[in-house]
Amino acid sequence: MDPVLNPDPDLCRALARDLRRADFRSEPLRAAWGVEADDAIGRTLALPALRALGDRTDPAAVLARLLVFGRTQPADEVDRALPDTGSAGLVRLGLAERDGDDLRPRATVRPQSFHDDRGPGEWWIAADLDELALGAGALAEDYVLGVGGASVTLAGLQLPDRAGRVLDLGTGCGVQALRARRYADAVVATDISERALAFARITALLNGVDAVETRLGSLFAPVAGETFDRIVSNPPFVITPRIAGVPTYEYRDGGLVGDALVQQVVAGVGAHLVPGGTAQFLANWETRGGEDGLERIRGWIEASPVPLDAWVIERERLNPIEYAEMWVRDGGTAPGSPEHDRMLAAWLDDFAARGVTGVGFGYVLLRRADAGPTLSRYERIPQPVASEGALGSHLAAALRAHDAQAALTDEALAGARLRVAADVTEARHHTPGAENPTVIELRQGGGFGRSVQADPALAGLVGACDGELAVGQIVAALADILEVDEAALGASLLPAVRALLVDGFLAFA
Repeated sequence: MDPVLNPDPDLCRALARDLRRADFRSEPLRAAWGVEADDAIGRTLALPALRALGDRTDPAAVLARLLVFGRTQPADEVDRALPDTGSAGLVRLGLAERDGDDLRPRATVRPQSFHDDRGPGEWWIAADLDELALGAGALAEDYVLGVGGASVTLAGLQLPDRAGRVLDLGTGCGVQALRARRYADAVVATDISERALAFARITALLNGVDAVETRLGSLFAPVAGETFDRIVSNPPFVITPRIAGVPTYEYRDGGLVGDALVQQVVAGVGAHLVPGGTAQFLANWETRGGEDGLERIRGWIEASPVPLDAWVIERERLNPIEYAEMWVRDGGTAPGSPEHDRMLAAWLDDFAARGVTGVGFGYVLLRRADAGPTLSRYERIPQPVASEGALGSHLAAALRAHDAQAALTDEALAGARLRVAADVTEARHHTPGAENPTVIELRQGGGFGRSVQADPALAGLVGACDGELAVGQIVAALADILEVDEAALGASLLPAVRALLVDGFLAFA
């Protein structure tokens, strides 16, 4: 494909110094080309930003054209922009090549801002030239993807709890390894692509991130016999027809039929977790032969040789046409072309052969449960989530709340004092002229933005949870007000209280 990458530590450190000196960061670059041009970049349109840069020859502008948009630049201007690295250093790293008096980029190095529990930050991410840099056209099969939507999603899902060793399975350009290292002592990053591992090493070196070890190999082969406190993975889960003529992109295609790659990850993950260790990954699953996709992945998890707690969330479901169209387009094939139609037909034939009627996409959170699973949750959450880039904190809190309430008998829970989360609001809906509401909704502002319908008793209990009265005291007061049996009311309310604790509507005071 491109010149061999050379993750030379000294050259990477020199490049990082030059990038800092040029203030090569997201915020200054966005300011340079404006909000509208920045929005256009998200639609793979580079022209508005390039027009805004005009004929500027300052370091930030030269590097933006070269490393963000993949445009050839005069070598002497690159030398001035990168005084420590020089154009020759970029060539030695394998990130560019000389073309007479010009320097032609062979990769991108883009700033990527983020925010987690430890605050805001920014990385430089090295990856292959993409559609923004190359324009329309099919990608090479060994193409290494930079930071895409799935990468951002998984990074935001990572639990912000301290961990010893973390495995990043299928690291790609290395962004998940960087995120994991913020909370871990050490990270092992694996991939089947030596090119991807080279990009991951360059990315780690550019950002001064140590204790990231890269290993070549498929799935769990590079870590046979080893266990980890946490496993994260944005695996190549895209379902691709196994026929000649359909590109098999390493960054998205695991080389197996249908969703078998995800099934293999589920089957193998438990043996590589310490007791209580967690695994988080993104996945596709097929609804086929009349069996719902969530039920299929439930079957894989329940068949694991190591008992696993499970929380699986389906965020989206596409029909076969929608799914095929999305991934044919992702590979750079223009809609309406004969090649597009040929590949679309191949996808649809592949789905028809297995009786696939839909493909789900979602998040998988597993935990090794040596004493036996206590969490088994499979749900669909299709609504937009405002905090999707920072759901890791919510997931971690939900796991803690689940464990805390699961350890309590109903009697102990009745003695607990709870409080309403600060982001919870209540909405009451009345029919015209009615004295009492027909629907009471409890709404969550953070987390998954859930909405729960409550009867007057549950709404009253939640409203009274201010940390002063125990749950049992509130139930007794409500039973008196509503003139119902206290024991029966408690039996109906306590399961709902447990669910509200796990979902973050309520918390232990």
